[in-house]
Amino acid sequence: MSPDLLILYEHPSWFEPLFAALNRRGVAFAAVDLKAHHFDLAEPPPASVILNRLAMSAFLREPAHPIFYTAALLEHWQRAGATVLNGAGVISLDASKARQLSLIVSLGLATPATRAVHRAADLLKAAEGMVFPLLVKANIGGAGAGIMKYGSAEELAASVQGGTVPESIDSVLLLQDYVPPRGGTILRLETLAGKFLYALEVESSGDSFDLCPADACVAQPGRTTIAMKAVQPDAELVDAAERVAQAVGMAVGGVEVVIDDRDGVPRFYDINALSNFVASPMEVLGWDPHDRLVDHLVSVIEEVRA
Repeated sequence: MSPDLLILYEHPSWFEPLFAALNRRGVAFAAVDLKAHHFDLAEPPPASVILNRLAMSAFLREPAHPIFYTAALLEHWQRAGATVLNGAGVISLDASKARQLSLIVSLGLATPATRAVHRAADLLKAAEGMVFPLLVKANIGGAGAGIMKYGSAEELAASVQGGTVPESIDSVLLLQDYVPPRGGTILRLETLAGKFLYALEVESSGDSFDLCPADACVAQPGRTTIAMKAVQPDAELVDAAERVAQAVGMAVGGVEVVIDDRDGVPRFYDINALSNFVASPMEVLGWDPHDRLVDHLVSVIEEVRA
């Protein structure tokens, strides 16, 4: 008998709290590790409801990463009748910072000034008219990977010449205005089913870009602990995050924004469809967001059954 729910994942430990919450509720589910997965185009989906939890940082853990494979897999299962949460369309946006920023701009929200190239050699030309410091970002990144800060055109030129600029697995790079964070923090707004769930104010020095707040991130050997706290953002930011999540079609995911210290403008810069819930949620939030996620999954399963 097929389970009610299938969860696709790749990271070995990020989703143990979710699995535990599902078990507490008695939800019949299967968890499938994507690393050694294959699928047959002639076979039906293995469950009626499928939750994708693939991280874009998968390429950091496995050179033969499953990012593009999973997009094809989920599109096939969705065509075959499964209800897929964070499906192929969400992956395609999660896998392109350029597409994320384009969507954010289309909603009338501010972003850091950004230019895209597909060859590192074109970065200097793209930088003409921009004011340093600038960031170079990999179009597909994760856990702060593929981001470097350059203080001058000469520094950028030396990096291009020396072959030390970031690389992206799709060959697309972004050249982006460095936004000094007001108060030395950024905001990470988490959403569930297109609605605001909670927000974290996360410490950002401006030189480190690995701001993942989850247990598995915080616990990594050699990783500097980052300070964070739960906050209630202004209504305008909550509304903006909900509009972004709804436009993306994210079942669960986060939106990141920085308040520009130069002019006070909130600038949205990242959409994260893999929502790593905060470490020690009972201490930080006073409640466990995994329980809310399970509530949503149960409601989707019941709706599919009806």
